[in-house]
Amino acid sequence: MQYSEAKQGRIFVIRLEHGEVIHETIEKFATQHQISSAALIIVGAADKESQLIVGPKDADAKPVIPVSLMMERVHEICGTGTLFLDDHGKPMLHMHIACGSQDKTLVGCIRNGVKVWQVLEVILYEILDSTARRLPDPNTGFKLLCP
Repeated sequence: MQYSEAKQGRIFVIRLEHGEVIHETIEKFATQHQISSAALIIVGAADKESQLIVGPKDADAKPVIPVSLMMERVHEICGTGTLFLDDHGKPMLHMHIACGSQDKTLVGCIRNGVKVWQVLEVILYEILDSTARRLPDPNTGFKLLCP
């Protein structure tokens, strides 16, 4: 286990609009508001043709080869995530969502492009005095959180 201590900063209540790509919009917002660390919760809907990362192709492969899944229809979603600066000093969101439509449920990471359908509500809790960063890990190919 690795950890560091931090403090809570500002809290933002955000509404994303139809067609916006969640991770791109939140990362842009973080840059504009000089947010380097945050925790987030979201609720709303994802549009059809949004892309989720739903697992590794082979759990033993290094680096990890992600599996992408395209949503065939609109899904209700709720999710949680964290935002920290990467090795280039840019805010990078890591968020997983649960998605439901009729009798089908999906869970995955939003990095491949999840688009908002109509509206998405976001609560962003800024984290202050954090030394944590997302740094490249050659073993997995991920940018891992390093507290």
